[in-house]
Amino acid sequence: MIRVSVFSHHAEITDTFIRQRVALGADAIDFGGDTEMPGVREHGYPDLEGVLALRRRLRSLGMEINRVTLPDFTEVFMQEKAGAEDELNNVCKALEVFGRARIPIARQRFEGDVFKQMMERYQTSHRGGYRARAETLARTPVELPSRAELDRWWSRFCVAFERLVPIAEEYDIKLAVHPSDTPNVETPFGGIGFHRVIDAFPSPNVGYVYCIGTRAEAGGSSLVIDEINHYGRKGKIFMVHMRNVRGSLASAGAYEETLLDDGDLNMAKILRELHKVGFQGYINPDHIPTIPGDNKTKDIGWGYSIGYIKALLAGLAG
Repeated sequence: MIRVSVFSHHAEITDTFIRQRVALGADAIDFGGDTEMPGVREHGYPDLEGVLALRRRLRSLGMEINRVTLPDFTEVFMQEKAGAEDELNNVCKALEVFGRARIPIARQRFEGDVFKQMMERYQTSHRGGYRARAETLARTPVELPSRAELDRWWSRFCVAFERLVPIAEEYDIKLAVHPSDTPNVETPFGGIGFHRVIDAFPSPNVGYVYCIGTRAEAGGSSLVIDEINHYGRKGKIFMVHMRNVRGSLASAGAYEETLLDDGDLNMAKILRELHKVGFQGYINPDHIPTIPGDNKTKDIGWGYSIGYIKALLAGLAG
């Protein structure tokens, strides 16, 4: 069954916040920050009892935990600086805690998987004045990592996953990677690098947070459909970020995010493709544009996005 998850976006997780999201039709929450779970700020990894207590409270209000985020691998680990082993040990402890707490999915992030210097960022205005993220390729030459630097980055990724994958398998928790956003050429989790993850670690516990918006930034609707079929057949799509965009790096050297019905992608068609390949996880509306009159927790935007996906799901069932 395909269901809907939401982010906290660092909102206070009050009972009212959760009840509102449940009332709107959300089934689960995704914790996108690496320090959001109890104990991480204090110890570098989460506290098991704190995670279990949070899960019990959310369940009592009708909300599951779908995905958490492991402590980030920073430049300390990626560049093998002092403290790198401590960082790796904390991530391993975190994955074990989440596994013992029976959390379904844990995402891992790595410093350096995006080339921020390649893009110029801005906010763009759409119908009615709602505003959303946009990026265009930088107009001046930028310095990119050398092949040797990219190879060294990949070797550090492998060091981490060689420790993490056995833990994920032992506790049967899915270890997920999100594509590089922005998906510039040669980014480690861009189109080619993204696939490299499951080639190197073919475990059933290793797969993806498949982000429709990010991959559409790389090549539009046809690329997204192809990848859903490719990764979906392999059972590697653990959850989905659903957002719409206009343009792509391939077609325009730029893109703009939009509300779900307002971009280049046909979301109903994409959902049908997910259904055809047997996807049964959660869909998260991901980046929520700023609608005029909305509040800082974007309650209007979440209401629109959840309702839109629920309507697509109802149409799919019909």
